[in-house]
Amino acid sequence: MRERKFYYLDLKPQTRVSNGQRYKRNNLLRWGPSKCFCQYDLYTTNFGSHISTEIEERFFGPLDSSAREALDYFATFKHPDANGDLFQRIMIYMSIQKLRTPKGLRILSALIKQTEKNRVLLQLQRLQQLYCAIWTECVWSIADASQSDVKFLVSDHPVTVYNQGCFPASQWCADYKDPDTWLSGTHTLFPIALDKLLILTNLSWVRYPYGNPTRERPHPNPFRPALFNFTDNLHSALLSFLRQTP
Repeated sequence: MRERKFYYLDLKPQTRVSNGQRYKRNNLLRWGPSKCFCQYDLYTTNFGSHISTEIEERFFGPLDSSAREALDYFATFKHPDANGDLFQRIMIYMSIQKLRTPKGLRILSALIKQTEKNRVLLQLQRLQQLYCAIWTECVWSIADASQSDVKFLVSDHPVTVYNQGCFPASQWCADYKDPDTWLSGTHTLFPIALDKLLILTNLSWVRYPYGNPTRERPHPNPFRPALFNFTDNLHSALLSFLRQTP
């Protein structure tokens, strides 16, 4: 049985002392999921001396359980099928996945201008559909790497975005920031299976991919209803170019 560990790149390796000698720990480590993707008490709320884990148990727990069927559905999606309930599940799940990470919580904290942990976690539940309207109106593609020896990489911020106009040192990417999903040239990427990747692209960019990628897309307001068309919006792409050849 293969060892269930990941190659973990530590961007800030610690300095240790042993027998009076100082040394810097290796930056490339072999760690299991509990060390790579675990932060203690991230969702714990405090009210005086009372500590509560209800957000993890009663909010995230049921959400994670119900999302599995939706992820499997879209990973194997075929036309002309259409399931509105599973679409709603994956949308809310993705939105919360983007918000609930340490990076996502810092982005949310800046958006709502609140730094107190309890307030941020309360707003996370209230704004759980923050990204859903924008993503609903995107053009959806499912990239398939089933014929590739190399699969998709997963980080501790699994819903990632890319905008060609936002280079790493830009104002959009500084510190904890991400390019906004409502910028025309922003693509949202989310692995829904080991060899399937969901790619959401703003329709304005699909129609005109030569414009300014950092301009706001039409109707950028995220707090509104939106309509998803199963027959129009789901496309597949085979990533055979990733395949390793001898």
